[in-house]
Amino acid sequence: MINQNFVLLGVLINLLGGIVYIRDTLRGKVQPNRISWGLWSLAVMVAFAAQVKEGVGIRSLATFMVGFTPLLIFLASFVNKKAYWKLTKFDASCGLLSIIGLILWYITKNANIAILFSIFADLMAGIPTLIKSYKFPETENWLEFASSFISVGIVMLTLKTFSFAFLAFPLYIFCYDLAALILIKFKVGQLISKRQLN
Repeated sequence: MINQNFVLLGVLINLLGGIVYIRDTLRGKVQPNRISWGLWSLAVMVAFAAQVKEGVGIRSLATFMVGFTPLLIFLASFVNKKAYWKLTKFDASCGLLSIIGLILWYITKNANIAILFSIFADLMAGIPTLIKSYKFPETENWLEFASSFISVGIVMLTLKTFSFAFLAFPLYIFCYDLAALILIKFKVGQLISKRQLN
């Protein structure tokens, strides 16, 4: 395992990816799904609070950044009308499920259950963005997901304790970011559509 101070490098990498995504949002080059980005910030802050309560330490700073960056992206999406992504009933349904996950966390008051429900809430918030990344990869920027993927990977390399509280959320974010990165960078949905037409 590497020294836990490498978490700071991961946080910096995540921040740089977020800055690029925010810049592209302000320019109207990307169109973030507001339900995903807004609820991501909320759900991840729940996981951050639970990790702090469980004594995860400096590694929880990476979780904080995974929540703070989406908050900035969510706010940036209101600046440029070209950055608006039309929301569907499905998006709203996922958002509602995400909020239910957060309410369930609040009711339980148990840190590990909070992390589990925050993963559920985060995933429900993120499904619309995964679908959008599959269908319309040009409306996203793969660098944000790549930087988060690298950041969380660094965090996992610093782990000495492999308990649920330490590993669950970073592992989930690692897998989600990898999926989004592949969908956007390699335009998987468009490749599949072309093959189906041939």
